[in-house]
This record gives sequence, C-alpha cells and structure tokens, in this order.
Amino acid sequence: MTASEVINLAIGFLAIVIGIIMFRSLPVPGFTARNAAGLPFLSIIIPARNEEGRISPLLESLQDQRFRQFEILVVDDDSTDQTAAVAKSFGATVLKNNGAGKSSACWLGAEQARGSWLLFLDADTKFTSVDGLSKLLHFYQEKGARGIVALQPFHTVKRLYEHLSVVFNIIVVVGMNLFTIWGSRFKTAGSFGPCILCNRDDYFLSGGHKGIEGAIMDDLALGEAFLEKDLPVRCLGGKGIISLRMYPEGLGSLIEGWCKSFAVGSKSTHPAVMLMVILWIAGSFITAGAFISSIIDWNPAAMMFSGALYILYSIQTAWFARRVGDFRWFVFPFYPLLFMFFAGIYLYSFIRVNVFHSVNWKGRKIKV
Repeated sequence: MTASEVINLAIGFLAIVIGIIMFRSLPVPGFTARNAAGLPFLSIIIPARNEEGRISPLLESLQDQRFRQFEILVVDDDSTDQTAAVAKSFGATVLKNNGAGKSSACWLGAEQARGSWLLFLDADTKFTSVDGLSKLLHFYQEKGARGIVALQPFHTVKRLYEHLSVVFNIIVVVGMNLFTIWGSRFKTAGSFGPCILCNRDDYFLSGGHKGIEGAIMDDLALGEAFLEKDLPVRCLGGKGIISLRMYPEGLGSLIEGWCKSFAVGSKSTHPAVMLMVILWIAGSFITAGAFISSIIDWNPAAMMFSGALYILYSIQTAWFARRVGDFRWFVFPFYPLLFMFFAGIYLYSFIRVNVFHSVNWKGRKIKV
C-alpha cells in the first residue's frame, strides 16, 4: 500500500475511536416501580399548528396512562386544519394562540395551566407504555423536582426516506455535550425540545418561553434560560418511554424541518465536541473513499484493510443510530449516502441562515 493509503486508513481508524469517545452512551430515566402517591397535579401543554393528522396518537397514549392526575392543554397555533376539533374529541382543553409561534403558544399554555409541574410535549410524540408518564415524573421527583428533565424521544421510522434522518438524530444527541466519555464535564447546550418537564416556579423564574420568544431553537434557548438561574438541566434518551415519528409528510418536509434549525443549533455545541463530530463525519468519507479507491485500483491489501474499516464504520453508525431510533440495519452498508445527505442539508441550512437570513417551516417564513 502507498503512504497516502496508509494515512487514510489510519485517519479512518482514528475517527472510529473518536466516535466511541464522542458518543459513549445515551442513558434513559431509571425505572422504579411506585404508585402515583406524592406526585403533584400535572399540566401537559401541547403547542400545535396543523397537527390534525399527527396529534391523535399522543392524545390516545395519554388516555392510556395509569397516572391520571393531569390536565391536557392543546394550544392551537393558528391552525388551518381540524387540529382543535381533534383535540377536543379527546377531551383536551383547547386554547387559541394567534399565530405567534411555538414559544408564544407554550407561554400561553403555561399561563393557563393549573398544575404544579408543567410538561411540554410536541404534537408528534407519544408515550410508548402505560407507565411511561409516571416513570418520567418519578425520575424528576427523585432528582429533587428542580429545573428541567428533557427527553429526546425514540425515533420511529416507517418509510425508507425517513432513514435519511439517521445522522441528524445522532448529531442532535451528541451536540448536547453530555454523552461523551467525560459525561457532564461539558456544559449542556440547552434542552431537548420534544419533551420538557419542569416545575411551575422554576419555569416562571427563568422567564419561560416568554423570555426566549423569537428564538429558532427554543429548546436550547429555554435550557440556557434555566442554567442562567442556576437551575439544573438534565437531558436523557426516551427509549421505552416516549417516541416520535419525524416528517411523515414526505422528503420535502424532512428537508425543511432539518434545515430550519440545524446550522443555528450547532453553535451551542462545545468546540471539543464539535471537533469530534467533524472528525467522525470526515472519517466516514475518508473510509468510504479509501475502500472505493482500493477497488478501482484492484489493490488486494488495501481492499482488505479498507473493507474491514468500512464494515466497522457501518456497524458503529448502526450502533449509534439504534440508540436514538428504530432505524433498519439494511441501510447502514450504504452509510456514505446518509452522511452525504447530512452534509448537503447542513450546508443548505448554513446558507439559508447566514446568507438569506430566513428559513421556512409550516408555511411560515422565519427570519433569523
């Protein structure tokens, strides 16, 4: 093998090692078998804009929960479909927000809430077990019921194109700075957004969603607001508790959704973690390039080593992906396509944010 081939293989192997350092684990709330005694009344706040086709599974899962001491407030954010009617059919209280955005909708819900604790849920999430809600609440109670506990829901995949979200899902988790081999040594980038639990007093002390209105990454901004008041922010995985299906409307929705915030959100990632992410992504391309080059040149030694490295990268990517979603194993031998899609959307998002200063989401043009 040539010196350049050896160097490429060494970089690829180093990138795999960096991947292990970068994403050691994704813990979930500890499961403890307890009854609901001692848990306070809960207000579940669901901001919803044109969620007619997606909110029913969440509301059904809430009806199935063994813990029942809660109210459901669906804040209709100027929907043009039957979101409000669907929510009412499940017995939820529907509040009308005059199209001011998600943060405004969450704030309105919090103002109207009667509960001592507040749980903000995205409309496309759902609890995956009848004890999912109580497990989350007991975990929060065990941690002193202060600050935020935020879960990243387990990603449910049903159609082939949805696998294009693989690398995004991994990087969203890694970018929170908490899941390296150093644990909580790095300050969290903020909070996961789809499932946020906090107590009422801490929420209003932090300024809540009112104080971050206009932020594209409202989840990161809310976490920062809590941290500024010395309130803890704990981020965990939601596997076995809560799940979501992202962008079932089609590829266009997936592209628009990830473009909306990804380049902005990356600014909150710690430089050391960001460097590891960059090296891991670069390694994926270098490894794939080395393998393809060895085949073109028909170099048996290079094919053997680069092929083994390619397989390792496929396995590692699948290993990471299965922590965050039920992505199918058969896609990972084609992992370079997943990384290429990620790089393309990231570049597109960066241009939209830094050149055009606007992104599109659910029919709205958002200035950034």
